[in-house]
Amino acid sequence: MSFDEIKLLLTEKFGDGIITGEERGGMQPALLIEADRIAEVCLELRNNPRTYFDFLSCLSGVDYGVEAGRFGVVYHLSSIPYNLQLVLKISKPNDRDLEELPSFPSIASVYRAADWHEREAYDMLGIYFDGHPDLRRLLMPDDWEGFPLRKDYQNAEYYKGIKID
Repeated sequence: MSFDEIKLLLTEKFGDGIITGEERGGMQPALLIEADRIAEVCLELRNNPRTYFDFLSCLSGVDYGVEAGRFGVVYHLSSIPYNLQLVLKISKPNDRDLEELPSFPSIASVYRAADWHEREAYDMLGIYFDGHPDLRRLLMPDDWEGFPLRKDYQNAEYYKGIKID
């Protein structure tokens, strides 16, 4: 199934608004999906016998920078039986306030591998995943302040009395 056929399949199932754009340049084309419906789209792509994207190979959080004021998530899906790959992207504006984290639906109920990927995106970028079964820090200590991969992150000078270089 081609990129355009997948795009048509999704618009027929969910309507024209489901795909907000596309990126055809680069090594892998990507579909930009309406952020609040990503779980529905992933479920359809996994369960549809024409696509059967049965494997989430990567989920990455993205900080588009202070000026852009946006956060996003990139999903790399694979169909092992059909030897297909697909990239989906979602994003939302966010004012970077640590009291109001960027929030997206979790796809952990669709792909079990998303559990750890979403925890990493939460831990490193402060992206909150609604409906995640156990969203807590994964790599940083539980009491760490801030999110180290944000573009505006400032390293702490000390942690528990130990100087950080």
